[in-house]
Amino acid sequence: MALTVRPIVGRRAKITALGTHVPPDVITNQDLEKIVDTTDEWILTRTGIRERHKLAAGKGVSDMCVEAARKCLAARGIEASEVEAIVVGTVTPDMMFPSTACLVQHKIGAAGAWGFDVSGGCSGFVYALQAGVKLVESGAHKKVLVCGADANTRMTDYSDRTTCVLFGDGGGAVLLEPAEEGEIGFIDYVHEIDGAGGVALNLKAGGSLNPATHETIDKKWHYIYQDGQAVYKFAVRKMAEATLKLLERNGVTGADLGCFIPHQANKRIITATADRLGLKPEQVIINIEKYGNTSAGTIPLAMETAIEEGKLKKGDLVLLAAVGAGFTVGATLLRWEI
Repeated sequence: MALTVRPIVGRRAKITALGTHVPPDVITNQDLEKIVDTTDEWILTRTGIRERHKLAAGKGVSDMCVEAARKCLAARGIEASEVEAIVVGTVTPDMMFPSTACLVQHKIGAAGAWGFDVSGGCSGFVYALQAGVKLVESGAHKKVLVCGADANTRMTDYSDRTTCVLFGDGGGAVLLEPAEEGEIGFIDYVHEIDGAGGVALNLKAGGSLNPATHETIDKKWHYIYQDGQAVYKFAVRKMAEATLKLLERNGVTGADLGCFIPHQANKRIITATADRLGLKPEQVIINIEKYGNTSAGTIPLAMETAIEEGKLKKGDLVLLAAVGAGFTVGATLLRWEI
């Protein structure tokens, strides 16, 4: 099938650089065997995860974003002062306010930049990415830094064996700039939310509805709550639906893709979606074994894995997809122009 590139008002946007960061501390499946009633075999079979990284005490998500941003800007060969806007996808900000974007702007020295945070759960990076793309396409800005990072271990209950095996910390950043003549960059996206899914995956306390009290702490409401079966069923269905819709309306099939870079929540969800798209194993990027579910951090980390494995090259047609708390759904189609 022939790719149909939809016209846009203004200019096209593309990714020009990538940087990632994971904390050095690692939690292995063997470590978890000592904490809860689980086994390495069970975790690996059910999730595909062997280990995950943990952010050190005294550090916040902004610190991971800063490390990733510095690598990203260095790869592009520009100074932070050239960045005009910063968009951060995260559900684990350093604090309620100021925004993580404010903290990152100050720490990297992006004088004059403005920015904001996006709360999209595990779809946080693709949502933040599309916000950044529109800032470039509109002509408002020429250099937009988009970060996706989460410190999930901060809200993980290590007495709950159903959730503590899943989550890790990490993130990444990309730089968005106008595409050059003849380049395509970002092509199209499909986003969707279903608030009815909020009961299946949430953090009950810490906001205005249930501010922190001794009672909320005693009830463990500051930890991730997940109805695993409900989330799994929704993720398998909606990731396939969103990606198929995106490919069909742009005149392409799975065979046309250079690679598929999905959110790394569960290996079985990824393979189920890949099967629906008719993808070959070598087209599908999976690195959940090393990082676990880092929420908004998974897709930029998987981008780096794809590059390292030689599966993401200039000119490739790339499909990104995620499903997260909310429920949120996001899929993006782009041409890789680096």
